[in-house]
Amino acid sequence: MKNFLLTTALTLTTCCAAQAQHVSVNPKKIQKMAATEFYISQFYVDSVDEDKVIDDAIQGMVKNLDPHSVYIKAKDVAQTTERLNGGFDGVGVQFNIVEDTLVVVQPVSGGPSEQKGILAGDRFITVDDTVIAGVKMSREEIMRRLRGPKGTKVKIGVKRDGVKGTTDFVIKRDKIPVNTLDAHYMVDGTTGYVRIGSFGATTYREFMEAVDELKKQGMRDLVLDLQGNGGGYLAAAVEISNEFLPANELIVYTEGRSIRRQDFTSNGKGTLTEGRVVVLVDSYTASAAEIVSGAVQDNDRGIVVGRRTFGKGLVQRQFELPDGSMLRLTTSHYYSPSGRCIQKPYVKGQAAEYEDDISQRLKNGELTSDVTAPLTAGSTRADSLLRRELFPDSLRFSTRRLKRAVYAGGGIMPDVYVPLDTTLTTPLYRLLSVRGCIINTTLKYVNRNRKALLKQFPNFRSFAEGFTPGDELFQLLREEAEHMQVDSKPEEWTESRTQLAGQLKALLARDLWDMDEYFELTNQSNTIYTEGLRALRDDSRFRDIH
Repeated sequence: MKNFLLTTALTLTTCCAAQAQHVSVNPKKIQKMAATEFYISQFYVDSVDEDKVIDDAIQGMVKNLDPHSVYIKAKDVAQTTERLNGGFDGVGVQFNIVEDTLVVVQPVSGGPSEQKGILAGDRFITVDDTVIAGVKMSREEIMRRLRGPKGTKVKIGVKRDGVKGTTDFVIKRDKIPVNTLDAHYMVDGTTGYVRIGSFGATTYREFMEAVDELKKQGMRDLVLDLQGNGGGYLAAAVEISNEFLPANELIVYTEGRSIRRQDFTSNGKGTLTEGRVVVLVDSYTASAAEIVSGAVQDNDRGIVVGRRTFGKGLVQRQFELPDGSMLRLTTSHYYSPSGRCIQKPYVKGQAAEYEDDISQRLKNGELTSDVTAPLTAGSTRADSLLRRELFPDSLRFSTRRLKRAVYAGGGIMPDVYVPLDTTLTTPLYRLLSVRGCIINTTLKYVNRNRKALLKQFPNFRSFAEGFTPGDELFQLLREEAEHMQVDSKPEEWTESRTQLAGQLKALLARDLWDMDEYFELTNQSNTIYTEGLRALRDDSRFRDIH
């Protein structure tokens, strides 16, 4: 431990030297840090946890950098990186906790649990003879018990409706894929829809598999949904952007103080260079998702629809430290093909203010008004100030082919702006969602009625067209709300019924089938999605877009 800081510095220096233009290490500063840790551990009046001292020291250094540089403790590395890396070792079930009991939503297709006969609706009572149901065990602790090295075995006691007692299943853990692509389906005979949740090691493969499947169903045009996508691997964003562009088009470039400029260009092997493309974005679309949005927009390949994206134009590189912990450090900025730096302004060390930016957008009216529309006689001074702030001449750039105006200064501003409609969600709906009432209700309802539902609706299409949430389902939701101590009035239920019915139906579809069906239903009330379809079918918008 006494040599930890010195070893770490030397490791980082070695890793960076190959790429950095200028690397220098001041031995006196390293010795100063190591000496401080030594004196604290040896002479401080009380005993100290040396690991915690080191962790706190590193976190203290990192917190005064940009908002996206982070230190990850060794015990948190696996959980932090598993979604980006595309998998983990475990038993392979999607689950929710209902009344302190793990209820299987779906076993992972082809995974170890499905192979052993685990079914949707099964309740896990014990894991290796330890009771996990009804004992208020945390989700994290349950996951820890179910996961383990590939090839190891775990005994799970399962309660299944219609079967007396508990049945034991011995399951051999295996590699469980973590999908970054949330959904894909055909909107109509020629329009495909793909939603990407994040950009990880398997995203490109997942995307191409979805595209191939949709093309077989007749897809010519594509709606690419990046709403809520927080980003991930730059390489995955470049690979996907490449699919839309002809040869030698700039996708993105990166540059930093110690990292020389690197251009990423298309190779001419893209399979989606024909047909219309609409990219859906919102205020939480960030990082790698902004690279794809910027590449499509700046190269005049398609239309971006939604709201201004988050504005994360910083590239992080991961450095593994000697004890297994990790430093995720910003090493460069990325720039869109037109030369825009998408990173929004920030003050070093003020992460809270940085994260509060979305709330500020709501307060100043950006999210709830079409800021791209021309000012009219009825526009206020606040409207005028907001437009000047968002669209200053100093930050104006041009797209590469059509020379359309685009702006830097923080995020990707869409070609078609869709204001946030705050009337679409009621206070009761939001409260029921936060408390988990809606999802718990659908899980209980499916557990009671799965066979009857699948008999009445043998496929999703029949369910989508024929099922309407009725009084029985709403009564179950009211009971769940009372159990969770949600105060409500009759008129609030009346006001919220349409929205609640839509979400209940979508969650039931997810539990009976999968996420494709869930998004196909929820998208019907998603204004960014509906405006995206309208833009896709607008010939005037695509007259010059190739």
